[in-house]
Amino acid sequence: MSARLKLTLSYAGFLMIAGVLLMAIVGVFLLRHVPDGQFTGPGPFIPNRTDLLRAFTPPAAAALLFLLALGLVGGWFLAGRMLAPLTRLNAAARLAAEGSLSHRVDMAGPKDEFRDLADVFDTMLARLEAHVEEQRRFAANASHELRTPLAISQTMLEVARDDPDRDVDVLIDRLQDVNARAIALTDALLLLARADGGTFERRSVDLSLLAEEAVETLHPLADRRGVTISIRGTTAVTSGSPTLFEQLIVNLVHNAIVHNLTADGWIDVHTESGPAGAVVIIENTGEVIPAGLLAILREPFQRGAARSRNTDAAHVGTGLGLAIAEGISRAHGGTLELESRRGGGLVVTVRLPSTPSE
Repeated sequence: MSARLKLTLSYAGFLMIAGVLLMAIVGVFLLRHVPDGQFTGPGPFIPNRTDLLRAFTPPAAAALLFLLALGLVGGWFLAGRMLAPLTRLNAAARLAAEGSLSHRVDMAGPKDEFRDLADVFDTMLARLEAHVEEQRRFAANASHELRTPLAISQTMLEVARDDPDRDVDVLIDRLQDVNARAIALTDALLLLARADGGTFERRSVDLSLLAEEAVETLHPLADRRGVTISIRGTTAVTSGSPTLFEQLIVNLVHNAIVHNLTADGWIDVHTESGPAGAVVIIENTGEVIPAGLLAILREPFQRGAARSRNTDAAHVGTGLGLAIAEGISRAHGGTLELESRRGGGLVVTVRLPSTPSE
């Protein structure tokens, strides 16, 4: 039986029970005081209990039948009115199951349980639609990025095959560079998937020590580009994966080096312990970043027009640096904030709780 039919039968059943109880009360508490014998003598006719029951039973039965019909008709109507929001939710859920995530229940009316359920369902659909669209865009971009080195390799091989004077050593060096870029991109995609999945061991980590190691590792690259790196601050202890935290800081410092000024650039790495946990701030000089570009820099494969003029093939990057950093921060219950620096450059602030939830 449908929920509407069940509610209808329930309404009618309760109404019938109330009617029978009312009749029983009349019979038990009223007719019991009427004697059942025959009254003879002068005067008007005086009915006894049997006469009253004989006169009361047909109207009572008719009243019960009327209550039954009223319970069925009224119950069917009331159940339909009560279940109308569920019908809309069911229709929206069917559309979502068929792949249409743009539909919304958008229920009007007073604030009740059904309205709250519809609002939660609409919020879930909106987040799911945004997530699916993000994954679709990410898959398309990843496919394009992975296809590019393969297409370059195929082109170089075809040109070398048709060139009788080809230089094999040069061809091998170029293929090695393209292959290294493809491997780096694949590793970055795997690291991003690992961070988003949250499958890593958690333990206490001091981000100030990881920042010192990252600066030391990338110092030769900064020297070649004429960028000065300074590091300062206090201990910043949080809980999570040391490997992922190291990758987070390395990515941010590497981005700050690659997308810096061509001369007299600098980077300031600062760690501290805030009221809510550990904080890492990386500030660097560079080109002026428009507000519209700042909003999409953390998306995968977004390098930006002003940030993609790097000619150093060994350090062009995969376009996943900030996306990986944000994924690692989010997986540890933290946030990554981007702010344009006055005069050009970028300020990246990573906030991580001291003891993030699993």
